[in-house]
Amino acid sequence: MDHTLYIYNATLWTMTVIAVFVFACLYFVKAGYGIFRTKAWGWSIDNKVAWVLMEAPVFIIMLWMWTSNGATTALPAFFAFLLFQMHYFQRSFVFPLLMKGKSRMPIAIILMGVTFNVVNGILLGKGLFSFPPSSFNEGTAFFLRPLSLFGIAAFFLGMGINLHSDHVIRHLRKPGDTNHYLPSKGLYRYVTSANYFGELIEWIGFALFTTIPAAWVFVIWTAANLIPRSAAIHKCYRKEFGDAVGKRKRIIPFIY
Repeated sequence: MDHTLYIYNATLWTMTVIAVFVFACLYFVKAGYGIFRTKAWGWSIDNKVAWVLMEAPVFIIMLWMWTSNGATTALPAFFAFLLFQMHYFQRSFVFPLLMKGKSRMPIAIILMGVTFNVVNGILLGKGLFSFPPSSFNEGTAFFLRPLSLFGIAAFFLGMGINLHSDHVIRHLRKPGDTNHYLPSKGLYRYVTSANYFGELIEWIGFALFTTIPAAWVFVIWTAANLIPRSAAIHKCYRKEFGDAVGKRKRIIPFIY
């Protein structure tokens, strides 16, 4: 096996093991952003600036990975690149501008987010452009595979759920209102973290489409971060709103 490929695969396995560890830890330690931010997490900055600083690096890294590999427009790698960049353009440069309120994010959280995003961007870029699966050689025929079609559909379904759920959260309060409300529109009728459910579906769709191992490692990391956090949010809502939460699950409708 090529030495570079060996290191790449070893890194993927290492990231997977770390993700399992993070998953377990986050059931005991709440990541200190959003409703769980406390002074114990140290210095913090404006939430809007924080999101740009945390998410933009992976958009830039993926762009660099693409250009450094010849800026190929060959399908399906280029299409996967566009899907990824579309998500992170919205998350890096649109989502922060839509934010309301004066929340802050700890610098420690930002640094952890940047570290993961940089590593994730490199691994995905390598998977798409340096070590692509042989099925990528099928070109446009790749898109006609049932798994490809299902993956694309899941990606856009997840993105739609995520964007709509973020919209619901942003419009819970009127200007000047500081009260807390239980979201109940869209998939919030079934889960208390509909936005996280959408993001999880989105990246599962991306992994199904690309079939690259790095995309599945990304899915594992997404689940490792969002599933424990959804459990913490659900517990918080139960404490604050009681029976109003009803039979809502945490992140996966009717299941968890």
